[in-house]
Amino acid sequence: MVFGKNKHVDEPPVPVVPWADAWEFAIGDEERPATGGRKRPVLGVRAFRVPHGGGMQRVHAPCAFFPPRGTASDLRLYEDVEGRSLLCSVDGPEEVDGARRYAVRDGQGQVVGAVRRIPPLKHALKPTWRIEQPGHAEIVSSAEWAKGGVTEMVQKGAGKFLLGAVQAVADMGSEGGDQPAKSRVLEWKADGELVLTSDAQHRFLVRAGWLDRRLVFAYALLRTS
Repeated sequence: MVFGKNKHVDEPPVPVVPWADAWEFAIGDEERPATGGRKRPVLGVRAFRVPHGGGMQRVHAPCAFFPPRGTASDLRLYEDVEGRSLLCSVDGPEEVDGARRYAVRDGQGQVVGAVRRIPPLKHALKPTWRIEQPGHAEIVSSAEWAKGGVTEMVQKGAGKFLLGAVQAVADMGSEGGDQPAKSRVLEWKADGELVLTSDAQHRFLVRAGWLDRRLVFAYALLRTS
């Protein structure tokens, strides 16, 4: 199946990456970046996309799709571009202990976790966010931003990921597409374990294999809705 709007005839279609296998992803519509042999980026539908390959083979493969155009624009994601197979959905907010709690459901309607929005304290300007996944400690975003960009994100977080993989996420949209400009990096930890790093609410690098990607998708949906 071809998703691109201006795909070259000699290029194969961009495959869909299984959402559970996505370690690096970003929100955007760019399928192939501009290169020496491609003057313009190849655009597709807006989706969560995974960077893959290099050079002329570099693609941003979709792993989760937004609702098709013309349908209700709610907090849902799909496994297919046509919107036939529901991946996850986000409930409306519940007020719990002064915070807004949003339950996250799978395609069958079962709750897989939640995202909480904590109102800002007296001297804070912005609210903070928490991610709840059953069986694990609450995932809390860091109070301090990493100052060194993606390089420090790798060095500070250790882990098994190479700088190139992180840079691929940060570069998505740098030459086209609808991704935002680069920003500072936020760390997410559960009981001291580095679980996730994010660049604003659009680009993400999963650090712990147990993290349910649907909860990260839900957080991004809430931040961009």
